[in-house]
Amino acid sequence: MIRPAIAADINGLVALAEATGLFGPTELKALNNMLASYFDSDNASEAFWLTDDDRGPVGVAYCEPERMTDQTWNLQLIAIHPDRQGQGRGTVLLHYIEKTLSDRGGRMLVVDTSGTPEFERTRQFYRKCGYEKEGRIRDFYATGYDKITFRKLLS
Repeated sequence: MIRPAIAADINGLVALAEATGLFGPTELKALNNMLASYFDSDNASEAFWLTDDDRGPVGVAYCEPERMTDQTWNLQLIAIHPDRQGQGRGTVLLHYIEKTLSDRGGRMLVVDTSGTPEFERTRQFYRKCGYEKEGRIRDFYATGYDKITFRKLLS
């Protein structure tokens, strides 16, 4: 069941991200801080966290609007627990996000990911879901760690 994430999900969502093996200690700490800040904040925001809940979080997604654009959104994070990958959960979660954004008048969804070999499966996933590769920024995350940007028009 896909639902909005709640504060009680924080530890489970961070553990899920850690289980993927794609996030180091620095990224996990940043994720924990992002979640805590999101749920502690009284600021109204269009950004949203979702979880795929199957007696606990097995999927997570975070999406926020791109500043100074006309209804362009950025999918900052999407992950499925390794034990649940290959079951179509990521595709369902991504389609849920796309529908949510379309219903809100969203025009485009942008996704950034790493260009390293460990993220090849992720890049294939986006292509399979209809995303087009738009660009590469060399050495973006660190030397030798490129950023690959994908996009999909929602309307």
